Amino acid sequence: MDRERQHEESVSVEISGCSKEDARIVFDALCACFESDRGSDDVPQQLHETRPMVWLGTFEVTDAHTCPAPARLSSTVEVDAQGGYWAIDRLRKTLDPLFTVRDLSTASGDQERELHVLLEGR
Repeated sequence: MDRERQHEESVSVEISGCSKEDARIVFDALCACFESDRGSDDVPQQLHETRPMVWLGTFEVTDAHTCPAPARLSSTVEVDAQGGYWAIDRLRKTLDPLFTVRDLSTASGDQERELHVLLEGR
């Protein structure tokens, strides 16, 4: 199933339920593994002191790069991802060695799949 894809496969990722520092750790890890719409200077900001923040990124998961060592997080991080079946599976397999991943839920549609996981540092 890990054969070369004929076209790009992207996954939309939402990160929430964490500090901006932990959001950056997750984005930095994903940016090291995959091409992304997030630049190296695109640092998560905490725009409001009490309102929950959600940070967004899109990752092109067809070609994986060498991923970093497992990352340390100060708390749990919620990740919601949407994309095609193959792309979501690829993202999920990539997260496993980087973080402790707890599956919260998945929802499958005709062409897309949603994944909701909780990440913890290793």
